[in-house]
Amino acid sequence: MVRNAIRQNHHRDTSPAEAGERPWTFPRALLISLLCSLIASSCKTGHQNTFHPRESKNPSQVATPTPVEPDFGESASRGKPTPTMLQPPDGDYRLGPEDQLELEIIGEPDTREETFVTPDGRIYYDLLDGVEAEGKSTRELKAELESGLTRFYRNPQVSVTLVEATSQQFTILGRVNSPGNYPINAPMQVLDALSLSGGLFTSRFTGTTEELADLQHSFLVRDGKMLPIDFEALIRKGDLSYNVYLRPDDFIYLPSALTNEVYVLGAVTEPRPVGFMNEMTLTAALGRGLGFLRTARLDRVAIVRGSLTDPKIAIVDASAIMNGNATNIRLDPGDIVYVPGDGSISFKEIGREAVDTFVRVVAANEGGNAGAGSNAAPVGLNVSLGTE
Repeated sequence: MVRNAIRQNHHRDTSPAEAGERPWTFPRALLISLLCSLIASSCKTGHQNTFHPRESKNPSQVATPTPVEPDFGESASRGKPTPTMLQPPDGDYRLGPEDQLELEIIGEPDTREETFVTPDGRIYYDLLDGVEAEGKSTRELKAELESGLTRFYRNPQVSVTLVEATSQQFTILGRVNSPGNYPINAPMQVLDALSLSGGLFTSRFTGTTEELADLQHSFLVRDGKMLPIDFEALIRKGDLSYNVYLRPDDFIYLPSALTNEVYVLGAVTEPRPVGFMNEMTLTAALGRGLGFLRTARLDRVAIVRGSLTDPKIAIVDASAIMNGNATNIRLDPGDIVYVPGDGSISFKEIGREAVDTFVRVVAANEGGNAGAGSNAAPVGLNVSLGTE
């Protein structure tokens, strides 16, 4: 159609007998239509949650196309918290070992006493041999104490006060002002935990937290699994749909944005973080893993980049790179390089397993290293490395 229009225009406008007419020009409407078509075509892109690992901001550094191209797919999105996570816990506080109590038989002198729940879950008070306290509320414990004391007192009325709750705690570490363990003695949400720990650590030079807390790689672990909480959306955008209620033994970690590391995980001899170096490549990072396990699938190495709750993933044939059949790939600080083991595994499963392994490794390392702060103590977490 474009060619015919040009031919017709040319035939009409090039006649020398038509004196006074303007020289031939490309029809304006047709030109605008053609340009719009080209722009629309050039704007079509792939899935927004994928990335090309060989892309470069400097056109002169773009890798030459190779016979082996990376396999791209959808993101390994974690979704959002369930409605149950946003509901406060039911019932009263449940007592546990090391919780401190103040007990008194009302009207009876010299019966006020501070005690604690022993490691075997009992309390020892007055003339009683031992009363099971673990898992009970203060109201339930009061009733049981009164029942037992009827052998020694007439119609005893017992006051039970929780002095310090230590058995139900959460842990928050990283770039907060007071990292450590804190009790959950009332319904508490993530933002409450941040406030209790003094808030995000602030730079004394700029007075901001922008360069200190890496919210894209922050996470909350519960029962060994990461919850789908977007800390950046929660803290910077005020999206309260991520402000879940905490449970005992929850672990929150907000890493430093100034740490330049790449994590080499999965079926490698020594899964670990490695210091990022300028122009660090995939093969250089894999070499820092000190070898591969027998089950390693080097043809399906995953590179995970971006937020933990909605990461971008590229599957790369690392064996082709090592054999010289494909160009190497430059990594970014914070990338997760995951080598899967044997077995069929989908794209999304590889991405999620890479993120899960990252969270387990970081949580175990940071929890074991806790103790430097005044309110911190070594943290025992229900996590496992689980390499292939």
